[in-house]
Amino acid sequence: MTDEIDFHEPGDGRRIAFRHHPGEGEGAARPTLVFLPGYMSDMAGGKATAIHGWAVARGQPCLLLDYSGCGRSTGDFAQGTLSRWREEVLSLVEAQVAGAVVLVGSSMGGWLMLLAGEALGRRLAGMVGIAAAPDFSDWGYDDDQKAQLAAGHTVFEDNPYGPEPTPTHPGFWQDAQRQRLLSREIAIDCPVRLLHGQADPDVPWGTSLRTAAALRSDDVQVTFVKDGDHRLSREQDIALLLRTLAALPIP
Repeated sequence: MTDEIDFHEPGDGRRIAFRHHPGEGEGAARPTLVFLPGYMSDMAGGKATAIHGWAVARGQPCLLLDYSGCGRSTGDFAQGTLSRWREEVLSLVEAQVAGAVVLVGSSMGGWLMLLAGEALGRRLAGMVGIAAAPDFSDWGYDDDQKAQLAAGHTVFEDNPYGPEPTPTHPGFWQDAQRQRLLSREIAIDCPVRLLHGQADPDVPWGTSLRTAAALRSDDVQVTFVKDGDHRLSREQDIALLLRTLAALPIP
């Protein structure tokens, strides 16, 4: 990446690591792409890196970040919640971005994308979700796990992407239950594109259909990749993502 890591301080001692490419030439007039990573992910991942490189090549503004407790940011991951991370995203956008924004969210980042998108209002020019996982605190856990979390206990699950089990802390789950979206209209009116692998073992591909139905916008398209997994990070998946971004109908 060509942009150095910087830090944003939204308050209470947190330092949020980010990379900001301000754009160049005619590309600088385009909306800023803001990538929101998934749960326990950061801005060093393959999709974030690919989007950043593509934006730089186009001269388009791009903003990457690590949520508190993740990557290069300070903080304790166990204190992380959707509300906290949404606050960090909005604070960073307010500090670094002057114009319109396109949010790109992967997995949990797709849920956060919807929450932040509602708050951005007219500044939101478009959204692209990659295996977006709104409301996974509800459909992603069985009754026993929910009971443990409600009682204040951390739940650990097998992690297919790393050696350590994946924790869900009670504070995250309890906050997430208050942030559920799929039972109401999602007040977003911009173009939305949802990409989802039908071989995704983590987020049922029907979640993207439910998200599309809940969105207020009429300009919503869902694209399925029949053999695509949860990450959608293969070369052909990245190419699809970049084509989708390029084709967004943005003035």
